[in-house]
Amino acid sequence: MNVYYDRAQKAHAPKHFLVSGAPQPSPEKPERADAMLSGAVNAGLTPVVPPDAGLGPIAAVHTPEYITFLSTIYERWQRIDGASAEVVPNIHPDRRDGAYPKSAVGQAGYHMADTACPISADSWPAIRRSADAAVAAAQAVLAETESNAAPKAYALCRPPGHHAFADMAGGFCFVNNSAVAAGVLRSRYDRVAILDVDLHHGNGTQGVFYARPDVLTVSIHADPVRFYPFFWGHADERGSGAGLGYNYNLPIPRGTADADYMPTLDAALARIAAFAPGALVVALGLDSRADDPFGGLSLTPDGYGAVGRAIAQLGLPTTIVQEGGYLSDDLGPTLTSFLQGIA
Repeated sequence: MNVYYDRAQKAHAPKHFLVSGAPQPSPEKPERADAMLSGAVNAGLTPVVPPDAGLGPIAAVHTPEYITFLSTIYERWQRIDGASAEVVPNIHPDRRDGAYPKSAVGQAGYHMADTACPISADSWPAIRRSADAAVAAAQAVLAETESNAAPKAYALCRPPGHHAFADMAGGFCFVNNSAVAAGVLRSRYDRVAILDVDLHHGNGTQGVFYARPDVLTVSIHADPVRFYPFFWGHADERGSGAGLGYNYNLPIPRGTADADYMPTLDAALARIAAFAPGALVVALGLDSRADDPFGGLSLTPDGYGAVGRAIAQLGLPTTIVQEGGYLSDDLGPTLTSFLQGIA
């Protein structure tokens, strides 16, 4: 198995985000990529720099309006007298079907759900390379299916992606890398499933596919009734229109540890098996572990190994896309445990 990653992804280095109204240093630090790369190598994976995939796979998920915003907003923001060093929204619309502002400030509010995803001069190139990693991993899985019934590849995507909607960034995320990978896999398979095991609900991924029956979205996460992203991730969100019944949320209590997590995972895997997909995307959050700075769930590195082994039992071509997981001593070892389990 290969790990797809480019050190250029570290150029995005957000400084702060707001927590309960107070500015705090951003935990989405470039150094977390070093820890995860070390964890992947220790699991026996071979590092590969992904090729430039162009804008096509991103444009298959995100609106041209949003892509234009991401690629141009920093330069436009700097023309504002007294503007902050990073693009951070200070106003949000009360609806998304009204007028589209020409103002950089207005567009920032329209396209950024919260203050956790500031944009600097180096952000867009890093975001592009993160998406390239997801594309390369999915393409590698497609290339290996003729000789291997269940090939796997790991995309070390940083910045992450599962909170990004088709036209909106949020929660450290800009381009939805898991959705991009699913789009690549859909070029061959009629049905693709996405299993999100991040601490936080993958609200952007849900939003991208909510009305579609060809991509099943399944998310296990801390109950959002008092936890980010608050407004999405509840059990009664099942999809809409043609996608009704193709979204499955499994919110669990804060503090859930290994033994109580596994029955929920079994339910998620049973739903995926009933969908009979041709391929799987695992949106791998490592922030469900006990010592993650967010402290929402209590999985151990061994628990992540068990999660990987259970997912492997599906026997599907699998693209693993990195989502959350923040700096602590066991970040790298937890990834090693998961990758060894799923392999």
